Amino acid sequence: MRALLLASCAMLCGAAAPLRSTPDLGKAEGQCRRNEPGPAFEVTVVGLKDRKGLLKLELYPDNDTDFLADDNVLLEQGKAFARVEMRVPQRGPVEMCIRAPRPGGYSLSLLHDRDMNRKFGVSSDGIGFPNDPKLGWSRPKAAAARALVGSGVSRLRIRLNYRHGLFSFGPIDR
Repeated sequence: MRALLLASCAMLCGAAAPLRSTPDLGKAEGQCRRNEPGPAFEVTVVGLKDRKGLLKLELYPDNDTDFLADDNVLLEQGKAFARVEMRVPQRGPVEMCIRAPRPGGYSLSLLHDRDMNRKFGVSSDGIGFPNDPKLGWSRPKAAAARALVGSGVSRLRIRLNYRHGLFSFGPIDR
């Protein structure tokens, strides 16, 4: 059973899961600063299972090869990658802001690391993408998690999905 879950997580998250990377890489590139001009995504997080843990929002190039790829490799190759983390607030709406290097299309992922162990726990943690693609046991295509940003701030919602039973992922507020 554990082997099935680990294999499923590898398929869902890809070979390099977003939470397996170096925690500080991409943070300087991703951090929004007050009154700073330029392209950014302001994300409203919906569907939290609870108010504990850490949220991690990551920006990737908009192609299947680079989406959810190892952050070290992306940055070493000069490709777009940014990360923003925050503790889940105890109450109120949850919003996160992540900068984009330039206007265009990017693929985004949002993880709810409920136990803050920096590893995706398939049975406990939540995951979400723009456009709310249906999740199975494989990761979505980059196009399904794509969002466009212009020269300013683009607003979007990302709904978190959690495992239900043995074989499905979905929002908790169906």
